[in-house]
Amino acid sequence: PGATRVNGEVNPQYEGTFVFPNDFPALQPDAPEPGDSDHPLFRAAAARGVCKVMCFHPWSDLTLPLMSLAEIRAVIDAWAELAAELGASYPWVQIFENKGAMMGCSNPHPHCQVWASSFLPNEARLEDRTQRQHLREHGVPMLLEYAKQEARRKERLVVENADWLVVVPYWATWPYQTLLLPRRHVCRLQDLHEGERDSLASIMQRLLIKYDNLFEVSFPYSMGWHGAPTGPYLEKDCGHWQLHAHYYPPLLRSATVRKFMVGYEMLAQAQRDLTPEQAAERLRSLPEVHYKDTAPTGQ
Repeated sequence: PGATRVNGEVNPQYEGTFVFPNDFPALQPDAPEPGDSDHPLFRAAAARGVCKVMCFHPWSDLTLPLMSLAEIRAVIDAWAELAAELGASYPWVQIFENKGAMMGCSNPHPHCQVWASSFLPNEARLEDRTQRQHLREHGVPMLLEYAKQEARRKERLVVENADWLVVVPYWATWPYQTLLLPRRHVCRLQDLHEGERDSLASIMQRLLIKYDNLFEVSFPYSMGWHGAPTGPYLEKDCGHWQLHAHYYPPLLRSATVRKFMVGYEMLAQAQRDLTPEQAAERLRSLPEVHYKDTAPTGQ
Protein backbone atom coordinates (compact mmCIF):
# COMPACT_ATOMS: atom_id res chain seq x y z
CA PRO A 1 0.00 0.00 0.00
CA GLY A 2 1.22 3.45 -0.94
CA ALA A 3 4.10 2.11 -3.04
CA THR A 4 4.91 3.64 -6.41
CA ARG A 5 4.89 1.08 -9.22
CA VAL A 6 7.21 1.11 -12.24
CA ASN A 7 4.65 2.98 -14.32
CA GLY A 8 4.54 5.83 -11.80
CA GLU A 9 1.13 4.96 -10.36
CA VAL A 10 0.81 4.99 -6.57
CA ASN A 11 -1.04 2.09 -4.95
CA PRO A 12 -3.94 3.04 -2.68
CA GLN A 13 -3.80 2.35 1.05
CA TYR A 14 -5.67 -0.90 0.57
CA GLU A 15 -6.55 -3.06 3.57
CA GLY A 16 -7.78 -6.24 1.86
CA THR A 17 -7.36 -7.49 -1.69
CA PHE A 18 -6.17 -5.11 -4.41
CA VAL A 19 -6.53 -5.68 -8.16
CA PHE A 20 -4.64 -3.66 -10.76
CA PRO A 21 -3.53 -4.00 -14.41
CA ASN A 22 -0.26 -5.90 -14.83
CA ASP A 23 2.50 -3.39 -15.53
CA PHE A 24 4.13 -5.89 -17.92
CA PRO A 25 1.13 -7.58 -19.61
CA ALA A 26 1.68 -10.61 -21.83
CA LEU A 27 -1.68 -9.98 -23.52
CA GLN A 28 -3.00 -6.73 -25.00
CA PRO A 29 -6.63 -6.05 -25.98
CA ASP A 30 -5.53 -4.41 -29.23
CA ALA A 31 -2.80 -6.84 -30.38
CA PRO A 32 -2.34 -6.53 -34.17
CA GLU A 33 -3.15 -9.25 -36.64
CA PRO A 34 -0.02 -11.07 -37.86
CA GLY A 35 0.85 -11.01 -41.51
CA ASP A 36 -0.30 -13.71 -43.89
CA SER A 37 1.67 -16.96 -43.80
CA ASP A 38 3.34 -18.25 -46.92
CA HIS A 39 3.44 -21.88 -45.70
CA PRO A 40 1.14 -24.14 -43.59
CA LEU A 41 4.02 -24.93 -41.20
CA PHE A 42 4.23 -21.26 -40.19
CA ARG A 43 0.84 -20.17 -38.90
CA ALA A 44 0.02 -17.41 -36.44
CA ALA A 45 -3.05 -15.62 -35.12
CA ALA A 46 -3.59 -12.59 -32.91
CA ALA A 47 -3.69 -13.33 -29.16
CA ARG A 48 -5.68 -10.59 -27.45
CA GLY A 49 -6.58 -10.15 -23.82
CA VAL A 50 -5.86 -8.41 -20.53
CA CYS A 51 -3.59 -9.25 -17.60
CA LYS A 52 -4.27 -8.27 -14.01
CA VAL A 53 -2.51 -8.75 -10.70
CA MET A 54 -4.33 -9.32 -7.43
CA CYS A 55 -2.63 -8.76 -4.08
CA PHE A 56 -4.09 -11.05 -1.42
CA HIS A 57 -3.16 -8.90 1.57
CA PRO A 58 -1.42 -5.58 2.32
CA TRP A 59 1.35 -7.31 4.31
CA SER A 60 4.35 -8.51 2.31
CA ASP A 61 5.35 -11.20 4.81
CA LEU A 62 2.09 -13.18 4.70
CA THR A 63 1.08 -16.09 2.48
CA LEU A 64 -2.30 -17.77 2.14
CA PRO A 65 -1.73 -20.47 4.81
CA LEU A 66 -0.89 -17.74 7.34
CA MET A 67 -3.95 -15.64 6.53
CA SER A 68 -7.25 -15.89 8.42
CA LEU A 69 -10.25 -17.73 6.99
CA ALA A 70 -12.01 -14.39 6.48
CA GLU A 71 -9.03 -13.06 4.53
CA ILE A 72 -8.86 -16.19 2.36
CA ARG A 73 -12.61 -15.94 1.77
CA ALA A 74 -12.07 -12.36 0.54
CA VAL A 75 -9.53 -13.70 -1.98
CA ILE A 76 -12.05 -16.29 -3.19
CA ASP A 77 -14.74 -13.63 -3.60
CA ALA A 78 -12.34 -11.46 -5.59
CA TRP A 79 -11.44 -14.44 -7.80
CA ALA A 80 -15.12 -15.10 -8.51
CA GLU A 81 -15.76 -11.42 -9.23
CA LEU A 82 -12.85 -11.23 -11.68
CA ALA A 83 -13.88 -14.49 -13.35
CA ALA A 84 -17.38 -13.11 -13.91
CA GLU A 85 -16.26 -9.63 -14.95
CA LEU A 86 -13.61 -10.70 -17.46
CA GLY A 87 -15.57 -13.79 -18.49
CA ALA A 88 -18.43 -11.60 -19.70
CA SER A 89 -16.40 -10.97 -22.86
CA TYR A 90 -13.35 -13.26 -22.88
CA PRO A 91 -13.58 -17.04 -23.56
CA TRP A 92 -10.93 -17.96 -21.00
CA VAL A 93 -10.00 -16.42 -17.65
CA GLN A 94 -6.94 -18.02 -16.12
CA ILE A 95 -6.40 -17.37 -12.42
CA PHE A 96 -3.01 -18.61 -11.23
CA GLU A 97 -0.49 -18.15 -8.44
CA ASN A 98 3.25 -18.71 -8.73
CA LYS A 99 4.49 -18.93 -5.16
CA GLY A 100 8.17 -18.68 -4.32
CA ALA A 101 11.36 -17.85 -6.17
CA MET A 102 11.70 -21.51 -7.18
CA MET A 103 8.58 -21.02 -9.33
CA GLY A 104 9.88 -17.82 -10.91
CA CYS A 105 8.02 -15.44 -8.62
CA SER A 106 10.02 -12.20 -8.55
CA ASN A 107 7.94 -10.48 -5.83
CA PRO A 108 7.41 -12.05 -2.39
CA HIS A 109 4.23 -10.05 -1.77
CA PRO A 110 1.27 -12.50 -1.62
CA HIS A 111 -0.42 -12.20 -4.98
CA CYS A 112 -1.77 -14.01 -8.03
CA GLN A 113 -2.28 -13.18 -11.67
CA VAL A 114 -5.38 -13.23 -13.85
CA TRP A 115 -5.05 -13.45 -17.61
CA ALA A 116 -8.14 -13.23 -19.81
CA SER A 117 -7.65 -14.32 -23.41
CA SER A 118 -9.55 -14.17 -26.69
CA PHE A 119 -8.87 -17.88 -27.26
CA LEU A 120 -8.88 -21.17 -25.36
CA PRO A 121 -5.28 -22.06 -24.38
CA ASN A 122 -3.90 -25.55 -24.98
CA GLU A 123 -4.70 -26.98 -21.53
CA ALA A 124 -8.22 -25.58 -21.63
CA ARG A 125 -8.85 -27.07 -25.08
CA LEU A 126 -7.55 -30.47 -23.93
CA GLU A 127 -9.70 -30.47 -20.79
CA ASP A 128 -12.73 -29.33 -22.76
CA ARG A 129 -12.32 -32.17 -25.26
CA THR A 130 -11.68 -34.94 -22.73
CA GLN A 131 -14.47 -33.90 -20.37
CA ARG A 132 -16.91 -33.59 -23.26
CA GLN A 133 -15.94 -37.05 -24.52
CA HIS A 134 -16.34 -38.62 -21.07
CA LEU A 135 -19.82 -37.17 -20.59
CA ARG A 136 -20.86 -38.37 -24.03
CA GLU A 137 -19.57 -41.90 -23.41
CA HIS A 138 -20.47 -42.35 -19.73
CA GLY A 139 -23.32 -39.93 -19.06
CA VAL A 140 -21.67 -38.22 -16.06
CA PRO A 141 -19.12 -35.38 -15.82
CA MET A 142 -15.67 -36.93 -15.56
CA LEU A 143 -14.35 -35.00 -12.56
CA LEU A 144 -17.63 -35.32 -10.67
CA GLU A 145 -17.38 -39.10 -11.00
CA TYR A 146 -13.67 -38.99 -10.21
CA ALA A 147 -14.29 -37.04 -6.98
CA LYS A 148 -16.90 -39.60 -5.88
CA GLN A 149 -14.51 -42.45 -6.57
CA GLU A 150 -11.62 -40.84 -4.69
CA ALA A 151 -13.89 -39.97 -1.73
CA ARG A 152 -14.89 -43.64 -1.53
CA ARG A 153 -11.42 -45.13 -2.03
CA LYS A 154 -9.64 -42.74 0.41
CA GLU A 155 -6.08 -43.86 -0.49
CA ARG A 156 -5.18 -40.67 -2.36
CA LEU A 157 -7.27 -38.33 -0.21
CA VAL A 158 -5.39 -35.52 1.58
CA VAL A 159 -8.16 -33.41 3.17
CA GLU A 160 -11.92 -33.17 2.77
CA ASN A 161 -14.98 -31.38 4.10
CA ALA A 162 -18.69 -31.32 3.30
CA ASP A 163 -18.23 -29.47 -0.01
CA TRP A 164 -14.67 -30.14 -1.19
CA LEU A 165 -11.91 -32.71 -1.31
CA VAL A 166 -8.21 -32.58 -2.14
CA VAL A 167 -6.45 -35.59 -3.61
CA VAL A 168 -3.07 -36.45 -5.02
CA PRO A 169 -4.46 -37.39 -8.45
CA TYR A 170 -4.06 -40.91 -9.76
CA TRP A 171 -2.09 -39.51 -12.70
CA ALA A 172 0.16 -37.17 -10.65
CA THR A 173 3.64 -36.57 -12.04
CA TRP A 174 4.94 -33.92 -9.60
CA PRO A 175 5.75 -35.46 -6.19
CA TYR A 176 3.14 -33.65 -4.09
CA GLN A 177 0.79 -32.51 -6.84
CA THR A 178 -2.82 -32.11 -5.71
CA LEU A 179 -6.24 -31.59 -7.24
CA LEU A 180 -8.95 -29.59 -5.44
CA LEU A 181 -12.50 -30.65 -6.37
CA PRO A 182 -16.04 -29.69 -5.36
CA ARG A 183 -18.41 -32.49 -4.43
CA ARG A 184 -21.38 -31.11 -6.35
CA HIS A 185 -21.52 -30.29 -10.04
CA VAL A 186 -20.15 -26.74 -10.40
CA CYS A 187 -18.93 -25.31 -13.69
CA ARG A 188 -17.35 -21.98 -12.67
CA LEU A 189 -15.97 -20.17 -9.62
CA GLN A 190 -18.72 -17.57 -9.78
CA ASP A 191 -21.31 -20.36 -9.42
CA LEU A 192 -20.20 -21.23 -5.87
CA HIS A 193 -22.72 -20.37 -3.16
CA GLU A 194 -21.86 -18.73 0.15
CA GLY A 195 -21.35 -21.92 2.13
CA GLU A 196 -19.12 -23.43 -0.54
CA ARG A 197 -16.94 -20.33 -0.53
CA ASP A 198 -16.52 -20.56 3.24
CA SER A 199 -15.66 -24.26 3.09
CA LEU A 200 -13.27 -23.59 0.19
CA ALA A 201 -11.37 -21.07 2.33
CA SER A 202 -11.14 -23.69 5.06
CA ILE A 203 -9.88 -26.54 2.89
CA MET A 204 -7.39 -24.29 1.09
CA GLN A 205 -5.96 -23.21 4.43
CA ARG A 206 -5.71 -26.81 5.63
CA LEU A 207 -3.97 -27.98 2.45
CA LEU A 208 -1.52 -25.07 2.35
CA ILE A 209 -0.62 -25.47 6.02
CA LYS A 210 0.18 -29.12 5.33
CA TYR A 211 2.31 -28.08 2.37
CA ASP A 212 4.31 -25.65 4.52
CA ASN A 213 4.64 -28.24 7.30
CA LEU A 214 6.01 -30.91 4.96
CA PHE A 215 9.53 -29.44 4.93
CA GLU A 216 8.89 -26.54 7.32
CA VAL A 217 9.29 -23.95 4.59
CA SER A 218 7.03 -21.59 2.71
CA PHE A 219 6.12 -24.24 0.15
CA PRO A 220 6.60 -23.17 -3.50
CA TYR A 221 4.06 -24.11 -6.14
CA SER A 222 2.18 -23.05 -9.22
CA MET A 223 -1.57 -23.35 -8.88
CA GLY A 224 -4.53 -22.33 -10.96
CA TRP A 225 -8.27 -22.66 -11.45
CA HIS A 226 -9.91 -24.39 -14.40
CA GLY A 227 -13.60 -24.03 -15.08
CA ALA A 228 -15.98 -23.92 -18.00
CA PRO A 229 -15.08 -21.41 -20.73
CA THR A 230 -16.83 -18.06 -20.69
CA GLY A 231 -17.57 -15.25 -23.15
CA PRO A 232 -19.41 -16.83 -26.10
CA TYR A 233 -19.48 -20.17 -24.23
CA LEU A 234 -21.83 -18.74 -21.60
CA GLU A 235 -24.68 -19.36 -24.05
CA LYS A 236 -23.56 -22.92 -24.77
CA ASP A 237 -23.99 -26.17 -22.86
CA CYS A 238 -20.87 -26.64 -20.71
CA GLY A 239 -22.31 -29.32 -18.47
CA HIS A 240 -19.34 -31.58 -19.17
CA TRP A 241 -17.12 -29.20 -17.19
CA GLN A 242 -16.37 -29.45 -13.48
CA LEU A 243 -14.60 -26.64 -11.62
CA HIS A 244 -11.24 -27.63 -10.12
CA ALA A 245 -7.85 -26.27 -9.06
CA HIS A 246 -4.43 -27.75 -9.79
CA TYR A 247 -1.47 -27.42 -7.42
CA TYR A 248 1.97 -28.20 -8.86
CA PRO A 249 4.73 -28.01 -6.21
CA PRO A 250 8.31 -28.85 -7.25
CA LEU A 251 9.85 -29.96 -3.93
CA LEU A 252 10.80 -33.61 -3.64
CA ARG A 253 12.95 -34.55 -0.63
CA SER A 254 13.61 -31.36 1.34
CA ALA A 255 13.18 -27.59 1.33
CA THR A 256 16.00 -27.36 -1.22
CA VAL A 257 15.84 -30.61 -3.23
CA ARG A 258 13.34 -30.32 -6.05
CA LYS A 259 12.19 -32.49 -8.90
CA PHE A 260 13.33 -31.56 -12.40
CA MET A 261 11.37 -32.57 -15.48
CA VAL A 262 14.42 -33.22 -17.67
CA GLY A 263 16.08 -35.93 -19.73
CA TYR A 264 13.77 -38.90 -20.20
CA GLU A 265 10.85 -36.99 -18.73
CA MET A 266 11.27 -34.13 -21.16
CA LEU A 267 11.94 -36.32 -24.18
CA ALA A 268 9.85 -39.42 -23.51
CA GLN A 269 7.48 -39.64 -20.50
CA ALA A 270 7.19 -38.41 -16.94
CA GLN A 271 8.18 -40.83 -14.18
CA ARG A 272 7.21 -40.78 -10.53
CA ASP A 273 9.65 -40.50 -7.65
CA LEU A 274 6.95 -41.71 -5.26
CA THR A 275 3.44 -43.02 -5.82
CA PRO A 276 0.36 -40.80 -5.42
CA GLU A 277 -0.70 -43.00 -2.53
CA GLN A 278 2.62 -42.46 -0.73
CA ALA A 279 2.46 -38.71 -1.29
CA ALA A 280 -1.15 -38.51 -0.07
CA GLU A 281 -0.38 -40.53 3.06
CA ARG A 282 2.53 -38.26 3.94
CA LEU A 283 0.49 -35.07 3.42
CA ARG A 284 -2.52 -36.53 5.22
CA SER A 285 -0.46 -37.36 8.30
CA LEU A 286 0.89 -33.82 8.72
CA PRO A 287 -0.58 -31.53 11.39
CA GLU A 288 -3.04 -28.79 10.44
CA VAL A 289 -1.44 -26.25 12.76
CA HIS A 290 1.24 -24.24 10.95
CA TYR A 291 4.76 -24.95 12.12
CA LYS A 292 5.30 -21.23 12.74
CA ASP A 293 2.40 -21.26 15.21
CA THR A 294 3.77 -24.22 17.16
CA ALA A 295 5.34 -23.26 20.47
CA PRO A 296 9.04 -24.19 20.70
CA THR A 297 9.93 -27.14 22.88
CA GLY A 298 11.67 -26.17 26.12
CA GLN A 299 15.22 -27.35 26.71
